[in-house]
Amino acid sequence: MSESQPRHPEAAAPAGGRPAEKPREPELAPTGVEGLDEILGGGLTAGRLYLLEGYPGSGKTTIALQFLLEGLQRGERVLYVTLSETGEELRAAAESHGWSLEGITLRELIPSEESLQPEAQYTVFHPSEVELADTTRTILADAEAVAPRRVVFDSLSEMRLLASSALRYRRQVLALKQFFTRRGCTALMIDDRSGGDDDRQLRSIANGIILLEQLHPEYGAERRRVSIVKHRASRYRGGYHDFVIRPGGVRIFPRLVAAEERHQSSREQLSSGLSKLDTLLGGGVERGTSTLIAGAAGTGKSTISLQFASAAAARGERACLFLFDESPTTLLMRARGLNIPAEEPIRDGRILVRQVDPAELSPGEFASAVLAEARQPGTSIVVIDSLNGYLNAMPEERFLVTQLHELLTSLGQLGIATLLVGVQHGLIGGALDSPVDASYLADSIVQLRYFEIAGEVRQAISVIKKRAGPHERTIRELRMDGGLQLGEPLREYQGVLTGVPTKVFVDPGGRG
Repeated sequence: MSESQPRHPEAAAPAGGRPAEKPREPELAPTGVEGLDEILGGGLTAGRLYLLEGYPGSGKTTIALQFLLEGLQRGERVLYVTLSETGEELRAAAESHGWSLEGITLRELIPSEESLQPEAQYTVFHPSEVELADTTRTILADAEAVAPRRVVFDSLSEMRLLASSALRYRRQVLALKQFFTRRGCTALMIDDRSGGDDDRQLRSIANGIILLEQLHPEYGAERRRVSIVKHRASRYRGGYHDFVIRPGGVRIFPRLVAAEERHQSSREQLSSGLSKLDTLLGGGVERGTSTLIAGAAGTGKSTISLQFASAAAARGERACLFLFDESPTTLLMRARGLNIPAEEPIRDGRILVRQVDPAELSPGEFASAVLAEARQPGTSIVVIDSLNGYLNAMPEERFLVTQLHELLTSLGQLGIATLLVGVQHGLIGGALDSPVDASYLADSIVQLRYFEIAGEVRQAISVIKKRAGPHERTIRELRMDGGLQLGEPLREYQGVLTGVPTKVFVDPGGRG
């Protein structure tokens, strides 16, 4: 700090001795797009010019219509100026979402058929000089007549072509910006990026830039994401945010920031409903923690998670199961065969079962769906079954493990006990291979393993990690004969985790 700057607030007071007034918060113009206002910190700053960028098909027109419809709901006058799409095309787009454009002043500035006739061609002046002047004059006249609080200009690519030079184009956009800003009108200008991916002339003028992108993976539906490239004098959530276009408009799923989910929650232990399993876990699983249940296919991972969900429902709590690899019908059949009372809780909503199709679901949408259910009153347990389905079904998505870490942290801060099912490769003997290593993310790890005794294949269960407190160090046999059952510790065998144990002598004093 330089010596010329005041060191105390009172030193900055005006000569009359009265303290300086606190700066007024700028007026915001909410966009009406679910999730976008959250990213923008409440909305766009009213009375400023914004740029909405994206290649054709990325959702620009849909967001622009939602922006104007939100203004109508707030009693504002709105104007849509189109140089690229006809009014009929815009109405068809609106009707596909169940909207009406009634109340929106729509101005089409598209060349008519007469402009193609030879007698309509210019000979003395270059066509761009006449057409750009006429276009600008019409826009300003409409704005004067309507006096809108919101205006959409679709699209700048047409003006760029009419201007024919970068200097002329910049001057025209600057003139429009000053015109609308002086009248307190929030202007949203659409650009299809035909001028290049980095149109610095335009980006330097805009108060904010919203960039829409559309990605095409090798398999599954296209992915869409949005980022805020610029938003002057405003705090916003950076990074990429997944979004979808569905009937009803654009819905954006803001990127997870676990620090925003901080809540006071207890470390209450949640019982599985099986005394021996609780003993193995040191009393159960704790709220706010994550537990990885790992093992080969068929060892009982999903059954244990279902047992925890059933126990939560029996206590009057709520559990949520997100299934990637199993259908709800198969889950119910397994529950009946093991006498796990899950059918009635599923029917009355105490256990939510949602099957996930990862080919149609982006990571951001999945995380948003999980957190939405976790925030419902009474929810204590969330099951993700399985991690392999979540991570491997979206191989082209980067940083999924990092996003999973944010999701688990957010659930933990909401006081949710999260159960993660992880499938390992291998059956009997040798080391089990896990294609998804999430062990460092989990607070606890329950390991399930096949082992052989006298020509019979059995299952073993043990807890090999627990950050929240002590747990039993033994290995117990797990049986699923008409129900989930745990045996006594397998003290008479060693090498169970190798899959081929050997029997050892145990004296009555408990020493091997």
